[in-house]
Amino acid sequence: MDTTRLAEGLHDHTAGFAGAVTGADPEARVPTCPEWPLRVLVGHIGQAHRWAAGIVRSGPSPVPDPFDADPGSPEKWSDWLLQGAADLEDAVLAAGETPVWTFFGPGPARFWLRRMAHDTTVHHADAAFATGAAFEVAPDLAADAISEWLDVLSDPVTPTLNPAFAELRGTGQTLWVAPDDGPGWLVTRTPDGVRWAPGGDAADATLAGPVQDLLLVLTRRLPADRVRRTGDRALAEHWLAHTAA
Repeated sequence: MDTTRLAEGLHDHTAGFAGAVTGADPEARVPTCPEWPLRVLVGHIGQAHRWAAGIVRSGPSPVPDPFDADPGSPEKWSDWLLQGAADLEDAVLAAGETPVWTFFGPGPARFWLRRMAHDTTVHHADAAFATGAAFEVAPDLAADAISEWLDVLSDPVTPTLNPAFAELRGTGQTLWVAPDDGPGWLVTRTPDGVRWAPGGDAADATLAGPVQDLLLVLTRRLPADRVRRTGDRALAEHWLAHTAA
């Protein structure tokens, strides 16, 4: 997915997130992030965009604590959120092809645009579930979000960042994530970690359904029964239990 489309996705879902939280109780609990009140979720989004922009411009800095973020008064949330997204896009465009720091070694600045676009999309869903707002993600963005999350899970650095991901190693077990309107993703669990490839038509376990629902099931925002499950259910459940985003 190119930089322009990722930037569109970032802005669309930041605006959607802002709309979902407008007028809501800042202390309302977020059911899909149960330890967070809504104000912390809002703070996390604006904080993360600014943190990523700072990395692109100046190099790595410690991962910030969402509880330390100050999004300001609720009536100013929307402007604050949109400013953070614009700051990140400006930083990425200014960096161009210059390599920047990422969790996985030097990479293009658009890594952070992609990471934040899809993180914002999932948290937009969190905000919508918390406030009763509508949520929808374009199929191309949902598909790229799944690919990006599988890229993260398959990188050998990832288990060092979160030891739970080491539990995804296996002995060749396969999981097919099969959207209704595309070929999907074939995931293989190897002794060295997760491997994935586009496509697939058979696997030990299959999750099938609309691509938006698949994204939200894979990121544990919807229960597994929102999609069709065939094959080894224990394998699918183990995968979902160890890949919460």
